[in-house]
Amino acid sequence: MKIKCRTISRGVAEGEVMLTRDAISFLGNIDPKSGEVVEPQHELYGQSIAGKVLVFPHGKGSTVGSYVIYQLFKNGVAPAAMINLESEPIVAVGAIISEIPLVDRLEKDPYKVLKNGDRIVVNSTKTFVEVNKE
Repeated sequence: MKIKCRTISRGVAEGEVMLTRDAISFLGNIDPKSGEVVEPQHELYGQSIAGKVLVFPHGKGSTVGSYVIYQLFKNGVAPAAMINLESEPIVAVGAIISEIPLVDRLEKDPYKVLKNGDRIVVNSTKTFVEVNKE
């Protein structure tokens, strides 16, 4: 199934879905050295976002979050791609400078068509997310 979306940061990546309904502050919620979620109140606490297709509603917090996304990339622990309900500038800039595919405004609610562990392709260059349901 292909789902149309809006491109924020171009690229193509494949990976396993990691969903959260919690917004993410990359400055404070994520350890830039390990990619682990370190905020105890966060739904993904203790899990690593490295190599995952990270699905979250939007970012929050400091503009330094863009640089933290870049640190994740430089440390080899960034998500493979990101999907937002509505991207905002902090996450958008971080994804662009880190060359991480980022999309938002999917034509179908990602929380209704995706589940943790699904293997998907994010092709933000051609404006679609492909879900391989078996």
